[in-house]
Amino acid sequence: MPSYLVETYLARGAAGARAARERRARSAAEELTREGTRVRFEGSIHVPEDEICFFTFDAPSSRDAALAAQRAELDPFRVVHAVSSGEEHR
Repeated sequence: MPSYLVETYLARGAAGARAARERRARSAAEELTREGTRVRFEGSIHVPEDEICFFTFDAPSSRDAALAAQRAELDPFRVVHAVSSGEEHR
């Protein structure tokens, strides 16, 4: 299943808010899966210096990843397809 990177804003001093966002992202993915669209939340990366936080979802499409992000109230700037180093040679 493809992976998607969801880019969001997260202030430097708001690292504690990341855990709450991760819980919401996981819940939103599980909810979509129960509804018939298989989505899995993989994790997040916070870059405090740039005040950016990336959330990774495995989903059938960027639209499904964006829907999970919206349900999790992540306020996504953009959603892009992501390829990990292990997938490049497949």
